[in-house]
Amino acid sequence: MRRIALPILLLTAALLFLAGCGGVDTEQVALCRKLIPAFESAPITLVEAAQASADAQTVRLTYRAGAEPHWIDCRFGGRYFDARRHDLEAVTTDRTGPLTEMQFIMLRVWAGLPAARIGLPPEAVGAKPSGPTDWAPLLFFVQQVINAATVACVYGLLALGYTLVYGILGQINLAMGELTMIGAMVTAMGAAALGMAGLGSLPLAVLGVLATVMALTAVQGWTMDRLVFRRLRNVHSHTPLIAAIGLSLAYQEGVRLLHGARDWWPAPILAERHDLLSDGSFTVTALTSQAVILLMTAGLYALLWAIMQRTAYGRAHRACADDVEAAELVGVDVNRTVATTFAVGGALAAAAGAVIALYYGGVNFYTGYLVGFKALAAAVVGGIGSVPGAMLGGALLGLVETFWSAYFAIAYKDIVAFGLLTLFLIYRPNGLLGKDRSRGD
Repeated sequence: MRRIALPILLLTAALLFLAGCGGVDTEQVALCRKLIPAFESAPITLVEAAQASADAQTVRLTYRAGAEPHWIDCRFGGRYFDARRHDLEAVTTDRTGPLTEMQFIMLRVWAGLPAARIGLPPEAVGAKPSGPTDWAPLLFFVQQVINAATVACVYGLLALGYTLVYGILGQINLAMGELTMIGAMVTAMGAAALGMAGLGSLPLAVLGVLATVMALTAVQGWTMDRLVFRRLRNVHSHTPLIAAIGLSLAYQEGVRLLHGARDWWPAPILAERHDLLSDGSFTVTALTSQAVILLMTAGLYALLWAIMQRTAYGRAHRACADDVEAAELVGVDVNRTVATTFAVGGALAAAAGAVIALYYGGVNFYTGYLVGFKALAAAVVGGIGSVPGAMLGGALLGLVETFWSAYFAIAYKDIVAFGLLTLFLIYRPNGLLGKDRSRGD
C-alpha cells in the first residue's frame, strides 16, 4: 500500500504545484462561453479560461474563431462565495470593446438570461449581502457536489456503452463517443423544434424527443455491428480497433459536411433555478433540468439492471461474457446478442448526448471526441466490463473534474482526469470493481 500511495501523493503534489490556486468559477465560465456565438459565426475552439489580471471578478476566455485568436471578458457580481456570483454586470470583447447599455440589454435577451439576475444596479436587486460566513465554504462544497452529479451522469451513461461491448467482445469500440455526438446533435434539433412549437416546457414532449433520439442511435449501434464489427469478430489483431477509429472519423466528417462546423446552442429547457440552501452570502442552487437528468440516469440504470438480470438477453449476455464459444455450444445466438448489445450501448450513448445538448449546449461534430475518451477513462477506473463499475467510475471522474475546476486552475482538469486513468492502469488495471479476464482484447 505504501508503494502505491507514494506515487499517488507525488503526482497530486505535482499537479497542485502546477495548478496553483488560481481557480476559475466553472459556472461563470459556462455562462461566458454561451455568449461567444453572439459575436462569432466561425467554428469556436476554447483555448483558455482565466481570471482577468486587473479585476478578480472578471473571467477572460481566450478562444479561436476559425484560425483567428480572440478573447471575451465577462464581469460578474462576485466570486466563489458571493451571492451575486451569477450576476453578469458587463461584457467586453476584443472586437467591440465594452458593450454599451443597449448592446448589453440585447445580449441578455439573445442569451435568454433572467433580467432579475444580470445587468441591474445593486439597489434593484436588493441590499448588498454581507461577506462570507463560516458556512460559506461548506455550501460551496455542496454546490460542487450538485454540479458534479450532472457531469457524472454524462460519463456514467457513455461508460455503460463501452463496458457492455467490452464485456461481451473484449474489445473497445472507440466510435461510441460519436454516437453520443449524434445523440447530442439530434437532441439539439428536437429541442429547437419544441421551442418553435412552444412545447419546450412540457416534460412529456422532452421525453418524446429523448426516446426518439435513443431509438435512432440504437439503430446506428446495431448497424455499426452488422456492417463492420461482425465481419471482424474472429480477427485476432488490432484491426477492429483501427476500424473503430475509422468509423469515428467518418461520423465526425459526415456530420461536419452535412451540418457545418458551427456550434449548436439549443434554447434551455427546464432551466428554472431553485435556491436550496443559503447563509445570506452564498446560495446553493440547482436547476430543474439537473433533477430531471439525475432521475433519467437513475431510471435508465435501473432499467438496464432489470434487463441484464431478468431477461433472456441479459442471460445470453452474461453467458457470452463468461465464454462465447461455450455459450454458442449451448444454443445462444451470439450474433443477435452482440448486435443487441451494440444497440443498447448506442441508446445509452444517445442519452449522454441528450444531457450534453440540453444542459451544457454548444454541440458540434467534435462533441463526442474528448467526452468519449473521458467516459472510457471512467469505465476503466470503475472496472471495464462491470456495469456498476461504469457508473461508479463516471461518478468518481465527475467529482474529480468538477472539484479540480472549482478549487484549482480549470486548464489542468483534463490532465488530472487522464492522470487518474494512468494511475489506475499502472496500479489497478482491473479498476475498482473489475475482474481479471482470461482473454484479452
